[in-house]
Amino acid sequence: MSQQNTYIFEVSENNFDQIVLENSNKLPVFVEFMDPSIGSCIAMEHTLSNLAKTYAGQFIFATLDIGLYPEMAARFKMINVPSLLIFKDNTLVQTEVGLMEQDELITLLRSHGIFKASDDLRAQAREKHLSGDTPAAIQLLTEAIQKDPGNTLVAMDMIQVMLDIDLLDQALALFNKLPNIDKETELGRALVGQITFKQLAAKTDGKTALLERLSRDLHDHDARFDLAICLVAEHNYPQAMENLFEILIEEPEYKQGAAHEMIVNLVNMLEPNDPETAQAFRRRLGTMLS
Repeated sequence: MSQQNTYIFEVSENNFDQIVLENSNKLPVFVEFMDPSIGSCIAMEHTLSNLAKTYAGQFIFATLDIGLYPEMAARFKMINVPSLLIFKDNTLVQTEVGLMEQDELITLLRSHGIFKASDDLRAQAREKHLSGDTPAAIQLLTEAIQKDPGNTLVAMDMIQVMLDIDLLDQALALFNKLPNIDKETELGRALVGQITFKQLAAKTDGKTALLERLSRDLHDHDARFDLAICLVAEHNYPQAMENLFEILIEEPEYKQGAAHEMIVNLVNMLEPNDPETAQAFRRRLGTMLS
């Protein structure tokens, strides 16, 4: 098999042994047992499809719809979906049950020998950035892009760093160069959300002025709404949410439900990287509206 090819299949009971088991003697085969009506199944399918392109030729990705082939679910004792089964050398070697995010899947792939040299540089860059040494992180990501220009995850890491240090124009320019398929991933949509809030924040009076307005009038919902935008742009999601919920309590129909809409958008934006926080805000919103 060519190392440049991408291998993505839909399998059935008729071709499972041929596509999965026989090919597992050549490459690791990752099979997602799924239900296409369930959002988490679709989300993981999209992520794995993108990773199959990123790590082209290193593994085979297949999906199996348990609704169409319940006998296959019974054969492998599948109860919950999504479930990910990994086959090597004609043998099932690992099973993972439940939704796995992109970083988890990348770690899982690496444990089976599927990785790129630039992955190590990405990890080092992330550590440097989180520890406050952003110039070193940028240098490492630049090196990673030079070594592996086809790994768009490196470019997306660079966009995140640029957003974190308020280089909005540079982040947007690099984001616009990404292939559309990467823009449509969960990570891509999260970056879109951050870029959008940075742009919106730039159009407000600014955090200091907005806080001063609120000190004079706690019921100034325009100031509170704009402040929430600025807080999101700073990644201060808890405080942003508190301000939005305050508006929702006092004036549920503020700007035709703008506070409610922003809470939903924030939950969706947080979901890829911080699902626990996103779920907590979603539950709080549900309780308030019930």
